[in-house]
Amino acid sequence: MGLAICVGMLAELLEDDPEGAEAFEEDLAEVNRVLAAAGLPPHTEPREAIEFDSRASIESFPYSFIHYLRRAYAHRVLAPDWVATPLADDVDPTADPKIQTLLDSEDSHLLCHSDAEGFYVPVDFREVLFDEREEDDEIEEEEEEDDEDVDLSRGREEDDIGDEEEDEEDDEALGLPGGMLGSSYRLLEELVYVAPALGIHLSNGKLGDEEAERIDALIEDDNGLYREYAAWLLLYEAARLSIAHRTAIVFC
Repeated sequence: MGLAICVGMLAELLEDDPEGAEAFEEDLAEVNRVLAAAGLPPHTEPREAIEFDSRASIESFPYSFIHYLRRAYAHRVLAPDWVATPLADDVDPTADPKIQTLLDSEDSHLLCHSDAEGFYVPVDFREVLFDEREEDDEIEEEEEEDDEDVDLSRGREEDDIGDEEEDEEDDEALGLPGGMLGSSYRLLEELVYVAPALGIHLSNGKLGDEEAERIDALIEDDNGLYREYAAWLLLYEAARLSIAHRTAIVFC
């Protein structure tokens, strides 16, 4: 299992999986709810198939790889002259305190995002958006637990239990996947910023075809910074295509 990063997902689902497309559109409605709460325009996902010219030969990578990239970004922000070196296999990148330092500020769209699900959209906003409804629901649940006076000596009626199960199912169906929403523009900016620390050469902030081919080949070697390269290249291409074609980036 690994983290797949997709663009153009709705169009693909409409063609191959109509039921999946319906569920995906419900997720997009949650995205637009969060955007609206922040006073931002809605995202309209393309429904027609698009030919994407991604220069990444991979479509996914192990979940851990994104944490290596996040660690590199955190070091680059806190020490601009820092240059990445391969992390030993027995070292957990998430244990690096510099990651937590940036997470505390909640500024980074690369770091403040689920590592297993969620969206980036081609809408230009500075701060990471959090699903406030999920936070409100959590507070409400905690208050209900505190106020609840359960009589353990009496059983509950089956209807009551059934109602609670239905409520739980409804709650699970609500909310923004991943709980945080990022901007494809900010993600691209952050990937451009970390590139020099990884030895990735950009021209005016853009990745040329030759350099993309070089990085792609380094990923296949499974040596050096291959984990950082895999996450960087796939995310860079996803962000570039997201902005160019006005399609959401989906973690799945």
